[in-house]
Amino acid sequence: MSLRSLNKLRSIRKLLIRIRRTWLAASKGVSMERTTSISLSSRLVAGRRNDITIGPETLIAFKTLVYSRDPVSGEHRPVRIGRHCFVGGGSTILPGVTIGDGSIVGAGSVVFDDVPPRSIVAGNPARVLQADVELGPYGRLKSADDSIRKMWR
Repeated sequence: MSLRSLNKLRSIRKLLIRIRRTWLAASKGVSMERTTSISLSSRLVAGRRNDITIGPETLIAFKTLVYSRDPVSGEHRPVRIGRHCFVGGGSTILPGVTIGDGSIVGAGSVVFDDVPPRSIVAGNPARVLQADVELGPYGRLKSADDSIRKMWR
């Protein structure tokens, strides 16, 4: 399949993501910005309206689980994901967690505690691997643009 034919599917994907974002807001009460990108295979389980809030220009990758109702105690504890964040595939965000602005959650991580702003966390339980990182939209490292320019010169 050529790149030209794949680009025709991009508009369908964008439409599906827009429909899913609207459905999550209406039925589950998930609050997210229009610029949030969320995988079609991720699961957001909110106990009540506005229990899960996702900031602008944040990317939630495939097979990610975010839930705000504690299954043991039955409490509703809100989950907040900041702006310019990236949540890697297969990650689990537990109830009551706040992920600070400009943070990266590594793939397969289980986040029990709050993530400080501008940091990279990974593991089970998620630990801070690097602090004070500079990120752009969708959790993209600033150095990534320089690397791509060097590669394609």
